[in-house]
Amino acid sequence: MHIKGLGLLPLAAAMLLSACSAAAPETPPPPPVTVAQPLAQEVVDWDDYVGRFEAIENVEVKPRASGYLQAVHFRDGDFVRAGQLLFTIDARPSQAQLDQARAQLARAEAALANARTELARSRTLAESQAASTEEVEQRQAAFRSAEADVAAGRANVRAAGLNVGFTRVVAPISGRISQRRVDPGNAVTADQTVLTTIVSTSPLHFTFEGSEALLLRYQRQGGGRIGSPVRIRLQDEGQFTHAGRLDFVDNAIDPASGTIRARAIVANPDGFLRPGMIGRLRLAGAAPYRALLVPDTAIATEGVRRIVYVADGEGNVAPRPVELGPLVGALRVIRGGIEPTDLVVIDGLQRIMPGQKVSPQRGRIAPPTDAQPDAPPAQAAPASVATPVASAPAPAAPAPAPSAR
Repeated sequence: MHIKGLGLLPLAAAMLLSACSAAAPETPPPPPVTVAQPLAQEVVDWDDYVGRFEAIENVEVKPRASGYLQAVHFRDGDFVRAGQLLFTIDARPSQAQLDQARAQLARAEAALANARTELARSRTLAESQAASTEEVEQRQAAFRSAEADVAAGRANVRAAGLNVGFTRVVAPISGRISQRRVDPGNAVTADQTVLTTIVSTSPLHFTFEGSEALLLRYQRQGGGRIGSPVRIRLQDEGQFTHAGRLDFVDNAIDPASGTIRARAIVANPDGFLRPGMIGRLRLAGAAPYRALLVPDTAIATEGVRRIVYVADGEGNVAPRPVELGPLVGALRVIRGGIEPTDLVVIDGLQRIMPGQKVSPQRGRIAPPTDAQPDAPPAQAAPASVATPVASAPAPAAPAPAPSAR
């Protein structure tokens, strides 16, 4: 019995050693994360607005002479030049009126010549006491009346000539013409019948509305001044490729909507933009300023706060509440909460656990291009984005931080 008890001792010792090993498992290595200092550079905040292109000149083409439309001299949708012939109206009635006016003028000129002769004769006779003063005065009155008839006849000839010219309807401005609204053979009425419309194509206006709050901010911060640069993109464009400048802000706020109307002018040399197109305008909201930027993906949410994780040289990570600014491409402006020398975790956020150290690996934040990201639709207070003014060179990466043991 004693011998059997001694044989159980090695088994008990092995079991004890196994229990000790299970009680002290091996500590896993700290998870690697990428850290970098915030990117510092100058940016410009932009406010977005939805608006519409409008022609600077929009003309309804109406005839200035009545008659029957004889011919159309353009194709619907053509680009026309100022002074180009568009329509002709039957000129025969107007030409007949002109001929009649010329005949009446000739009659008046003949009467004037006769009155001049009679006046000269009466004056000669009056000198020899062969004609009375009363007769001379009558001849003078007849002469003045004949002069007035000639002046009226000449005016009638000019008016009739204008009516003949008005039978040729020409383009009042250069621009894109619409379709004809009246076909040849139909009667048109002077200053009433709309024959077609013409809109100017370059430059164009872009009209939009902004809130009273935005107007106050612009006035206090020096943004949104006349001449301020703007950028515009169309519905199917990802970049704000059309450049212009602010050229008008209305003189009063609409009390019904609480907004104020503004307008930009945009060059359109190739005629691609058309009046009525909808676009999104971006207006500089303030002067350029120096800002710290981190990747938008490096920002986490903790309750109602937005945070970034900041690491130290020992591998400790702490959440840091931050105040967010607008987007600059894929980077986010940080208005407060971090310093330029902080090491912000920019990759590996999902590997961070409370109370656990990490293995920080140094990286860098690439400067953004002059990207124009999509923004939500403009409302009373449009969302702001930003663009870089001049990308600052990234600071040289120091020696790698020591890994936590």
